Amino acid sequence: MDAHSRGRADEIDPADQWVLNPQTGNYELRLDHSAGQSPQRASAPRRATVPAPAPADTPVEAPVPGQRRRRVTEAGGDGQQPPASRRKRKQGASRKKKVLLWTGGTMAFVLVGGAAGAYMLYKELDGNIDVVDVAGVESKGFRKGEAFNILIIGTDKRTGEGNGGYGDKNSPGHADTTILFHVSADRTNATAVSIPRDLVTTIPECQTKQPGGSLLTIPGQQKARFNVSLGQDGRDAGCTMRTVKELTGLTVDHFMMVDFNAVKELTTAVGGVKVCVEKPVNDRKSHLKLPAGESTIAGEQALAFVRTRSSFGNKSDLDRIKIQQQFLSSMIREMKSDETLTSPTKLLDLAKAATNALTVDKGIGSLSKLQDLAKELSGIDTKNISFATLPVIDNPDEPKPITVVPHPTQAPQLFAALQADTSLTAVKKKTQDAKNAQAQAQAKLLQGARAEAADVRVDVFNGSGITGAAQSTIVWLQNDQGVSRSTNKSNAPEKAARTTLTYAPNQADQARKLADMMGLAATALKPGTQDAGEREPMTLVLGADFKGAGVPITGPAKAPDVEKVEADKQVCAK
Repeated sequence: MDAHSRGRADEIDPADQWVLNPQTGNYELRLDHSAGQSPQRASAPRRATVPAPAPADTPVEAPVPGQRRRRVTEAGGDGQQPPASRRKRKQGASRKKKVLLWTGGTMAFVLVGGAAGAYMLYKELDGNIDVVDVAGVESKGFRKGEAFNILIIGTDKRTGEGNGGYGDKNSPGHADTTILFHVSADRTNATAVSIPRDLVTTIPECQTKQPGGSLLTIPGQQKARFNVSLGQDGRDAGCTMRTVKELTGLTVDHFMMVDFNAVKELTTAVGGVKVCVEKPVNDRKSHLKLPAGESTIAGEQALAFVRTRSSFGNKSDLDRIKIQQQFLSSMIREMKSDETLTSPTKLLDLAKAATNALTVDKGIGSLSKLQDLAKELSGIDTKNISFATLPVIDNPDEPKPITVVPHPTQAPQLFAALQADTSLTAVKKKTQDAKNAQAQAQAKLLQGARAEAADVRVDVFNGSGITGAAQSTIVWLQNDQGVSRSTNKSNAPEKAARTTLTYAPNQADQARKLADMMGLAATALKPGTQDAGEREPMTLVLGADFKGAGVPITGPAKAPDVEKVEADKQVCAK
């Protein structure tokens, strides 16, 4: 082993997991340090499957997009490898717990789990990973107490054996399947948001690093389909990362990209994935054939399942996304099963398949960094991993819509929840904490009777600086909340730093109701001293803290009401 992987206090030497069996003459995997050992076992077993490290002065090729990366060997000052050291196993730790630590809760839908699981072939697996040096992306580690976001991209590029009939011929590939994976700061939950490929959005200007080290600037594009953020016009995954940030307001820390082969090889390696369909399927386009009920699929059949859309729902890409989420949930359950975690053969097959399938950014471009990521995810229970789809509506600019745009109120609510690190599943504690924090301030102003929504009268002024904020709020109040007596008063006399609601003493019940709807804190309420007339409205001025119609001003204390799939539950495709 090189110095990067041996002798570190926080790492385990992969070589130490192999033991020479004197009866067979073969090296065998030993995951339990407490297991009995043969007295003839060599003190430092050879590893015929792992190439020896290069000399310290061997020139190393710098990574460029699309090329295999090379690792620099670290040697001691005299050019010799430092003495081997071995980290002692804690007494009482089970083999399943050790393997689970390295598989890491199966984030990135087995890619990370598989890669980190079979760490014993460190060098071989490390060399399998393709690395892209993305322009303008910081290669930072995972910091305690900070949430992070990873973009999972499935490209339809026709690479790999047997994939000539899939995707677009001669295409460099699109962002065909894209999932933003948000991991909470406390590492207790994760949210996976699927972004429809036919979403019309803004693709910002981006730079890509060329093989010679120069930067190529690619112009941005307005009202473009999301899937052309990758591959088209020379765009790399970094351009897709910037597009997602433009769309969601969330910084994307890393990306992982796979092609068709990933689905086929990973499902084969794990021994198949269980799926369920409500009725028999015989899809002529994808060639998927399944009986009603539960089936185990792998290889070409698994790929056909995640590509099928004409046999489910209303035959749209949005329904295909649901199928993919159900499939990935099942894959996660299979990866965390006892059968997988206690099988060295399965873990090794998964490791090879996963690392061969992966293209990642430089920040996670080695097996050791993927192991670090796996450790960050090892404590997340499958019941706290949620899949959701970005809420959308039909594109209003198209007479016969074939594309979609973000839902004007639900999409900003979902983005705000992620920005506030609010889980779609584990939100009970956050909700209570938010209530406690504001309890005293709200005690006087926000406790008391609430008017009916139909009785709330309010004039809305836009002081936020966001074009159309007042109108979008009116649409949300009237259509979603039932506040029909609301009026758009256009721009406020001047910009406002904070949103405020001014009301008369006899309108307190209306103010409380509107505050509940909009997530207004007590400090936003400005009670007057004189009662208002019977039909006199309250005054709502939207300030710079306004994030979107329906988005709580104080930040969401609870998760938005969006359709989701939880990874611990089996769902039958309809």
